[in-house]
Amino acid sequence: MTLGIIFAVVFVIILFAVMIYNRLVRLRALVKEAFSGITVQLRRRADLIPNLVETVKGYASHEKATFEAITAARGAMTGASGVAATAAADAQMTGLIGRLFAVAEAYPELRASENFQQLQGELSTIEGELQSARRYYNATARDLNTRIQSFPDMFFARPLGFTEEEYYKDEDPAIQSAPKIDFKA
Repeated sequence: MTLGIIFAVVFVIILFAVMIYNRLVRLRALVKEAFSGITVQLRRRADLIPNLVETVKGYASHEKATFEAITAARGAMTGASGVAATAAADAQMTGLIGRLFAVAEAYPELRASENFQQLQGELSTIEGELQSARRYYNATARDLNTRIQSFPDMFFARPLGFTEEEYYKDEDPAIQSAPKIDFKA
């Protein structure tokens, strides 16, 4: 009788561990899928950048430093691996795209160009999808991290090889603080 009870308790613990393991595997797969979604959107944006640069180059050929910086950042972004490196390359590219549009602001005929408007619209769509992909990734990372830290999963997660995932953070210092506005001028 006692052997049967011990066997039943061990069986329940094993069954419980299998359920926790399967749940953690599913959450880890969702995190990987979510990160893949970010990289897909970054690739789409990176593929759009050369067309945008060429369009702006036709109007503002003297902005060579900006174009070279964008080309270098595009290479860094496509070669980034891991969440932190990808986020850093993404932040750098976002800042450079802002510089590119600042250059474009100085050329009304460029802003009126149908090709430029189409590229700008595509970029805007991609940026929206990229924001959604970032939020989805962080939500899946949060769910996995919560399970790893929660009772009773915490007793099984680390021994089974599960670790917390880092969040996708935008490290751009320009958006980390509120802009200073001075109405005195």
